[in-house]
Amino acid sequence: MLEQFLEKTEFENYDDFFKNFKIKVPENFNFGYDVVDALAAKTPNANALVWCNDNDEEKTFSFAEIKERSDKAAAYFKKIGIKKGDFVMLILQRRYEFWISIIALHKIGAAVIPATHMLTKEDIVFRCNSAYIKSVIAVDDRDLFKYIDEAQSECESLKHKIAVAPFGIDSNTEYHNKNGWEDFYTGLDSVTEEDLASFKNLTRKEISCNDDVFLAYFTSGTTSHPKLVTHNFLYPLGHIVTAKYWQEVEKGGLHLTVADTGWGKAVWGKLYGQWISECSVFVYDYHAKFKPIDLIKQIEKHNITSFCAPPTIYRFLIQEDLSKYNFSSCKHWSTAGEPLS
Repeated sequence: MLEQFLEKTEFENYDDFFKNFKIKVPENFNFGYDVVDALAAKTPNANALVWCNDNDEEKTFSFAEIKERSDKAAAYFKKIGIKKGDFVMLILQRRYEFWISIIALHKIGAAVIPATHMLTKEDIVFRCNSAYIKSVIAVDDRDLFKYIDEAQSECESLKHKIAVAPFGIDSNTEYHNKNGWEDFYTGLDSVTEEDLASFKNLTRKEISCNDDVFLAYFTSGTTSHPKLVTHNFLYPLGHIVTAKYWQEVEKGGLHLTVADTGWGKAVWGKLYGQWISECSVFVYDYHAKFKPIDLIKQIEKHNITSFCAPPTIYRFLIQEDLSKYNFSSCKHWSTAGEPLS
């Protein structure tokens, strides 16, 4: 797939890379169709996402399965009125529904705002009113649902609150039906063949063009209020460099980036460039206090081939007895953030 987007994929040295690295920009590029669906057609059984959590639950999704699930989610979102240009906020931590939802939203041209589960009512009000957020898709954590409920009365644009059930709770219970919450999986189950056909009848020009807003983040707001920073539909192509030439992910490999989906590192570290490079993504969804030894065991168990984490994680890891574990599968280690010292 890299050959589809790059004039040249291998380079002799940095000077060669600097002079000859060029991206071939398609007309009306859409990551959902031109990468995910293309890989589902090319290598349907190849792993796209390997997910596990600290409750010993594991799921593996092929590119064909990501296509099928994102198509159904896109049809559901379109059915409830989410359309091109609408802003949708995703607060899904490390749940695999993040990857399904973000691809689905790309496929209908909605703009995605990933956000942390640490937001309070005031944070949610500010974000909804600044970006006219139409929908929030969230997983229950802390008091997040309560904060979103409290914020809604002050957010005229917010029409849909979609809940992803925490594990161990029936998604059809009153817990998820109160206060106007819609259940993610009940919504997917409601999708009919007509709904799918309506979604699939959208033309590419009806969905997006290269300059449309595709993804947006609020800054940390360290000196003033957070500011909305937007990216267009070409953003994933910019992270070919990140995945292929910095993280050195491998075609057919399994890459692990440690990052919550509320942060920018999640999409540039474990989605866009990695899938364009035909490397599957590994997600470790831990809910309890972070335990370095558990992450080490996952790296060994799943034969991770490349790894990226902030320096703080490395500081935790090196305090363990690493000689007990086999890391031979992992060929490249990288870090981003504060200096590693």
